[in-house]
Amino acid sequence: MKKEREEDFEANLTGEGPQGDDAKPRWFKRIRKGILTSTADKKETPEGLWNKCPECNYICTTTELAENLYVCPKCNHHHRIGSADYYDFLFDNNEYIELFDQIKSKDALGFTDLKPYQKRLDEIHAKTDLKDSMRVATGKVDGEGFVIACMDFEFIGGSLGSVMGEKFSRAVDYCIEHKLPYLVISKSGGARMMESAFSLMQLAKTSGKLSQLSDAGLPYISLLTDPTFGGISASFGMLGDLNIAEPGALIGFAGPRVIKETIKRDLPEGFQRSEFLLEHGFLDFIVERKQLKQKLAQLAMHFRK
Repeated sequence: MKKEREEDFEANLTGEGPQGDDAKPRWFKRIRKGILTSTADKKETPEGLWNKCPECNYICTTTELAENLYVCPKCNHHHRIGSADYYDFLFDNNEYIELFDQIKSKDALGFTDLKPYQKRLDEIHAKTDLKDSMRVATGKVDGEGFVIACMDFEFIGGSLGSVMGEKFSRAVDYCIEHKLPYLVISKSGGARMMESAFSLMQLAKTSGKLSQLSDAGLPYISLLTDPTFGGISASFGMLGDLNIAEPGALIGFAGPRVIKETIKRDLPEGFQRSEFLLEHGFLDFIVERKQLKQKLAQLAMHFRK
């Protein structure tokens, strides 16, 4: 009897129950007995194949999202992307020349918090090809020449340090020399505390360089993306001849949680989002990523006239 029960149990596992009138309906039938594939030959789903929208939870393939310029096909949420992704779709035929890429951050103060600052830099340099939190490149955008400085949030939160300030300043000089408009794509948590006063000095340095660009009669367009905070929004982020933003971008100086805890009051709905800033006069307009390239070319043409 015990052996018969064991055989019945095995038959149930393989989808082979009693035949004939006594047979119960089966939801599954195994065509071949036993799993013959070895563990080493099993195929795993590659990491990063799927992407879930943080706003609407829509799931799509990473390829589909990239083809849509990292904008959710369902709710239009603009995902955070880096400088390489912006350059890919902004510059014509993905052709551009990177400028000042030889400059790298270093620990001038011997700063240590949870770990030495130099160790943080070494780890980031080993993991990515980024030299600092900003890259500068020049090329054609829909036929119009541009210099584009873009921040990478992946590099210590896109923080403003000495290298970013130097790249920003040299980019202004390049614009003046070659008579080109200047676009800065901001994505940052603010100043880099590991560089202390050296970081704060960049606020005045970059603002002063923009006055030279203005004296040369060249346009400066500031594109604010999610998130843009701290020393960036307190300096060159809000000093553009045109201040524009992507939809739904979080923009401000201190974060909404800090403000709420400080003033002990509830904040308005959508506070510090780009739509809120546009309504209150801090932005000139909001532009979707799919329309950005064409819009920049139109602006460059109008400024030239």
